[in-house]
Amino acid sequence: MTARTLLIALAAASLGVCTLARAGTVGETHRVAHTPSAALRDAQHRDDVRITVWYPAAAGVAETPLQIGPPGHPVFDAGRAAPDAPFAPGRHPVILLSHGFGGSARIMAWFGTALARAGDVVIAVDHPGTNARDPMTMTGGLLVWDRAVDLRVALDTARHDALIGPHIDAQHVGMAGFSMGGMAAMVSAGARVDIDHYIQFCRSHPTDATCTAQAEAPDQTLAAREQALKAPAMAALAKHAGDDYAIPGVRAVFVMAPGGIQALAPASLRTLVTPVSILLGDADTVAPPATNGRVVAALLPHATLKALPDVGHYDFLADCTALGQQQEPPCQPIRVPQQRTHATAIAIAEAFFASHL
Repeated sequence: MTARTLLIALAAASLGVCTLARAGTVGETHRVAHTPSAALRDAQHRDDVRITVWYPAAAGVAETPLQIGPPGHPVFDAGRAAPDAPFAPGRHPVILLSHGFGGSARIMAWFGTALARAGDVVIAVDHPGTNARDPMTMTGGLLVWDRAVDLRVALDTARHDALIGPHIDAQHVGMAGFSMGGMAAMVSAGARVDIDHYIQFCRSHPTDATCTAQAEAPDQTLAAREQALKAPAMAALAKHAGDDYAIPGVRAVFVMAPGGIQALAPASLRTLVTPVSILLGDADTVAPPATNGRVVAALLPHATLKALPDVGHYDFLADCTALGQQQEPPCQPIRVPQQRTHATAIAIAEAFFASHL
């Protein structure tokens, strides 16, 4: 066990309330990849997949705040990083990071920058058609398996990038995701999507939050989704939902408040050999644990689960500012200080990835 692994394990053992002593700075850089799948989901039919990379940076560079919201009036404080800073020497394990439905890479920067500060290169994307920066689309909401395509093309782009590639170890890859990103993380590890299973579940449980329209896209009701799937073009795409979208090299998966689990084939979860760590809040009303996180934990052969009392779904987003706390959702109600929830998530994730990567 390395010194880094030991430190991380000790921090995790304290349930995240201890803070790791960290050295160095974090850099942030951006790239754009292109894939036909993105054009199907984007409202303007652009084939862009925006990529954000957080990484251990060379000493002496200055970090700046990563905020979300109007200039001077941020709604979220997401962390700190040095724009386009030089990389620290050496190669580092890779963590691919998928945001939730209607989220963004930046909203998960609190998590990504923490892992980068611990020595990983974190590669996140804005999933086309289902992110907070662009209009939401029905195709973006339905083609959930293409999130794994986004992550794979982001990894490939980073591997072949002249500045990023020399600093990543693509043989040691971890997956992380929040909410719908948690489902995408498991698809990237080898789980298969089963749209029929999702529809049958929702017909039997129409009031479950897994099946109702989300606040980020109130028009995407179950009836609207079923109707969209009947269109010939969408039906042709849906035939490939259950294909294998596993990303080579993925050795471990860490998910927070996973959602959309009923869209995964149970048989594929029972045979998934990749270790999975699940963290959720027992007050989550958006991705109810009983029909999401606890279901997947029971099916996976190599899963661990930790539930946090009084923690809700949006607690796993970036820190809400005072302005953000006046708005809902996603900043109200938050019963447990977000810093405590974030510290627990970071410590558990760092220990988990250190032991498997």
